[in-house]
Amino acid sequence: MVTQSEFTIKVENVVAFTSLDIKIDLNTLLGAVENTEYKPEQFPGLVYRPTDPKAAALIFSSGKIVCTGTKSIDMAHIAMKKVVKKIESSGLKVPSKYPIQIENIVASAKIDAKLHLEDIAFSLENAEYEPEQFPGLVYRIKDPRVAFLLFTSGKIICTGAQTEEDIHTALAKFKIKLEEIGIKVKPYFAE
Repeated sequence: MVTQSEFTIKVENVVAFTSLDIKIDLNTLLGAVENTEYKPEQFPGLVYRPTDPKAAALIFSSGKIVCTGTKSIDMAHIAMKKVVKKIESSGLKVPSKYPIQIENIVASAKIDAKLHLEDIAFSLENAEYEPEQFPGLVYRIKDPRVAFLLFTSGKIICTGAQTEEDIHTALAKFKIKLEEIGIKVKPYFAE
């Protein structure tokens, strides 16, 4: 958990991306690396599941890799490096340097309030609430570019951020918007 400003956030998932700029024979990788799945008729990438840290990597023949499932940016970098080492251990020559980009961080926070999502949806621009399709209200902001899922319990899911700082910045802006429409926002602190 990370505490900054007044919200306690919990990172639930980090999605990282890299490109090795090499061609990868996924059938060869399937035979050389344990914990892999490759069903090209269903999905064009090979799925590799490292266990420490626990993650899932999607490896494509173009050399692109998407790594998901870690709970921090540091763990995403560690997992990606382990994936690349596994590819190298299969006999492929991989570059010594490759950029790792964070594509998406999903984090949760909670405010101490019971919320009336229908009222909030009518009061907030850019809010969507269709309870027949999804139980949460969706609210998007442009800077930083994130989407919030807000639930009646006060739970907030933030998705689309690329840094934890973005999450805190977005939460602070969301708090201001909620308070402008008369909702007292008190961050929830677990005992």
